[in-house]
Amino acid sequence: MTHGGAENTGGGAPRPPLLEVERVTVRYAASARPAACDVSLSLGEGECLGLVGASGCGKSTIARAIVGLEKIESGRILWQGRDMAAMTKTGRREALRQIQLVFQDSSGALDPRMRAGAAIAEALAIHRAEAFPTRAARAARVRALMEEVELDPSLAVCFPHELSGGQRQRVAIARALACEPRILLADEPVSALDVAVQAQLLRSLDALLRRTGLSMLFVSHDLAVVRCLCPRVAVMNEGRIVESGPAAEIFDSPKCDFTRKLLEAVPSMKTFG
Repeated sequence: MTHGGAENTGGGAPRPPLLEVERVTVRYAASARPAACDVSLSLGEGECLGLVGASGCGKSTIARAIVGLEKIESGRILWQGRDMAAMTKTGRREALRQIQLVFQDSSGALDPRMRAGAAIAEALAIHRAEAFPTRAARAARVRALMEEVELDPSLAVCFPHELSGGQRQRVAIARALACEPRILLADEPVSALDVAVQAQLLRSLDALLRRTGLSMLFVSHDLAVVRCLCPRVAVMNEGRIVESGPAAEIFDSPKCDFTRKLLEAVPSMKTFG
């Protein structure tokens, strides 16, 4: 079930990355060791990149730094070759609309007082008001988005606590898609779910990427999950990228001792296809 990224097939120069993280360092306290140190990675059009490592290694920090939820001490985030820190407020807002973060904890990410459909519609009203100016237009789009993530539109009237974990995560993904992004940053999106629900959601994500051409940075500590979804992988340890490359090479012939230890700790590398 590995999702393939878009490639240049016209014989010309390869397309530049959509998103580049260029030597980024994030530190939570002045005297503390950096949570992420000198991290560089790139994400191309239609590509799914896995960012993998043990809990606390800095994976989520990078995802949050990309969308401005963590302050960068040094380095740059480039959107289509432009430094996001140097953009105008309007330019940065538009760039961030196209980069949507899906959090691990869907319960915390969704307002408990807001029904599922209203949460998705709110994103439309804020980010796509010109395209969906009326309540009826937004309601129709909410139904389409719920179907896109394989969620029964009748669940639009449910509050988050009335939904299962997998259903809540699908609502969160639908809300992100409402912004019509080009990139999803998926931060451990299946780690809180049981294995059967994980498999269902991973199949849905893979199908979504294939249908839409979306790019995704998939953050996970689970190597089996990353292997089944991502054709390219970057491995983090203690805030640094220690190895990166095609998934087949990383998993079959790891060069770094840390990567080998991660692989040895995985009891089975079965895919979910």
